[in-house]
Amino acid sequence: MTDLADAVAPLSTEEFIAGVEAAASRFDATTYPQRELHTDDWAVLTGAGVLLPVLPAEYGGRDSHTEMCRVVEVLAEQNLAVAVYTAIVTGLALRPVVLWAEEEAKREVLPLFAGPLAPTAGFASTEPGCGSAMSGLATTFEEVEGGYRICGQKHWQALSATASWWVVVAKRDCGESREYGWFVVERGDGFHTSRRYEALGLKVIDYGVNDIDAFVPAHRRINAGTRDLSSMVDIYLSGRAMIGALACGFLRRVAREARAYADARRVGRSPLSAIGFVRYRLEAIDSAHTVCAALNHYVQTRLDLKSDLTPEFPSIQAVKTVATELMVSSANHYQQLAGGEGYRCGSPTNIAAQAFLDSRVFTIFDGTNDLLSQQLAQHCLDSADGRSLSAFLAAWAPTAPAVSAHGLDLRFLDRELRQEHLVLAGRAIAYTFAAARVLQWAAETGADADRVRTAAEFLTADIDRVRVEFGLLERLGVDA
Repeated sequence: MTDLADAVAPLSTEEFIAGVEAAASRFDATTYPQRELHTDDWAVLTGAGVLLPVLPAEYGGRDSHTEMCRVVEVLAEQNLAVAVYTAIVTGLALRPVVLWAEEEAKREVLPLFAGPLAPTAGFASTEPGCGSAMSGLATTFEEVEGGYRICGQKHWQALSATASWWVVVAKRDCGESREYGWFVVERGDGFHTSRRYEALGLKVIDYGVNDIDAFVPAHRRINAGTRDLSSMVDIYLSGRAMIGALACGFLRRVAREARAYADARRVGRSPLSAIGFVRYRLEAIDSAHTVCAALNHYVQTRLDLKSDLTPEFPSIQAVKTVATELMVSSANHYQQLAGGEGYRCGSPTNIAAQAFLDSRVFTIFDGTNDLLSQQLAQHCLDSADGRSLSAFLAAWAPTAPAVSAHGLDLRFLDRELRQEHLVLAGRAIAYTFAAARVLQWAAETGADADRVRTAAEFLTADIDRVRVEFGLLERLGVDA
């Protein structure tokens, strides 16, 4: 146990989160510089214990799924990029080590992250030659005396140039068969950053190209499966699930500040918020926050980041697609309300410009929303067992409550669904899933009925928009 672990071990969850909130205030997006996170600032966060929820108790951690979510929610309200930084280290890098590494590797690595001066860690999968299609993976490994040699190139890894430890996935081709290997690699083993990328947002996080020619001792190969990339699906699902918490914290901030800005800004003798369409934009932002609060509630109460998430594949796909679309649309509403000042980074009156830049990437990273929507629709089709898709969704537990409560007519989905239809169908399914989660959240928390009703109306409008887009596909000949 470390001194930090000893200090926070007796704390209740509320006391622990209060300490994280106090540390998070230092990173307020209004004042925190748009630059890579300095090691001294990372020490502020690790000193507050932001990494401890992912770590087992025997290695100095708090071993808490709920606290993993609440940490990133609290951080996202102050600074979305800092929250993402933390979620990457916990959900994508350390979680696979906790779940699958041998005890010798755990003893070597995990205690390093339990102290107040913890290093950072990342997950290296994406390569210049393959993005979402990981079948194109080119990084290789071979067994050598005492361990493994890994050779290849990765890119778009968060913390590309700064992380000290990496979980790296590689392949070994043996004739007509292929074996996959997962390894815990220290930067000094032969992990080199050859180029840095300039991203539009999330300036706290560095990205680039990493060249790997590393020797890894045998005990640092982790047991994540060898025959396929199902473990990679699980890793990405953890990151996608945590977006529910990120979105909730981020949109709480956006909703609060957008309304405060609209109330304070004068247009003649009246506030900006007195204008009808301004009020509509504010309602849209508030509704987005309501939906993401419900999704966050679902993630915290129905999922477990400390376990295998693959059985939750369809639900997590829906969480990610809906939450990220609402983050972007709300940031856009906020920027429109702020006018010219909303296009100015560092404006003294709002954070709209940075909010839009930071949120935009979420519909792309961790699998583009188009791809995830297509996969969600295909999953439901495969599970329908001969029923029409609308009949399946009316009976499927994740969507049935919304179909019944809101009288949703999803029969427009009952047709031959080619690739372009699957993308749109997946969106409709995700919105229906979100509507069911709002109902569940309201029943379990006693949420305001007007707030719930407005959120449902916006989600129903989203589904209707998909219905219209189905017609557009046909009229424009896209699906011919």
